[in-house]
Amino acid sequence: MVRYTPVTLEEALRIRAEQDVVPYAGGTDLMVENRKGVTYLFLNRVSELQQISEDDTYVRIGSGVTFTQALKSPLVPDLMKEAVSHIAAPAIRNAGTFGGNLGNGSAKADSVLIEYVTDAKLRIASAAKERTVDVDAFYKGRKQLDLESDELIAEILIPKEGLDDYYYQKIGGRNALAISRVSFAGILNKEDGKIKRIAAAFGAVADTVLRYKEIEKMLIGKTAAEAGELKEAFIQKYADTMVLTRGRVSAEYRKSVCCNLLRDFLDQMI
Repeated sequence: MVRYTPVTLEEALRIRAEQDVVPYAGGTDLMVENRKGVTYLFLNRVSELQQISEDDTYVRIGSGVTFTQALKSPLVPDLMKEAVSHIAAPAIRNAGTFGGNLGNGSAKADSVLIEYVTDAKLRIASAAKERTVDVDAFYKGRKQLDLESDELIAEILIPKEGLDDYYYQKIGGRNALAISRVSFAGILNKEDGKIKRIAAAFGAVADTVLRYKEIEKMLIGKTAAEAGELKEAFIQKYADTMVLTRGRVSAEYRKSVCCNLLRDFLDQMI
């Protein structure tokens, strides 16, 4: 196996620009793929990618931050901690990283669901430039990412405000170490007795995480009573709009579970 091991982000980006490499840090997904003839870019020694910080607007999680690091950080929102605490076993959480969870391109990725529901942004870097993209624009389909061959995911930017009132559920085939069959996260904020913000995201049921911002607008500005009257129509709109893939269970089962989770979220939060 051929592997580059940079120690700075600048060095990593130079190698990424000049060589055909597969970047990784934890390697928890690559371990089982057993690729042949691949040159790897090992990022686990790049300290710039392993920082958790904050500014006025965002918690900034480096792409090389492990899930165990995030669970120990006072800066990481509780919603994200709850989701990543359900990832596999401690050994995987010790090695797996936020950048790898994103770069794998799977709608089952536990941290990605939270990034969708919180309107997270990603800082993408190359040797020539940097850019910031919305996470839902970064995912273009299953295993299809808005990431050029010379770019690396540098940071995940999670908004700091409005994350206290949340709901999270993960449905797996067993109680421990389960890959999601359906996962759901919701956020609902009220102001002056009216719904100021509502966000609902579904993971592991389609080629990407699903979130329908146009449907969410149905409840914006509504009082609890008004939202209660609209609840069934709101849920039905999701049922009519969602096109789900079949996994180990049927698409019909997944849609039923999604609607039940959405109903429970509304019952608890409204």
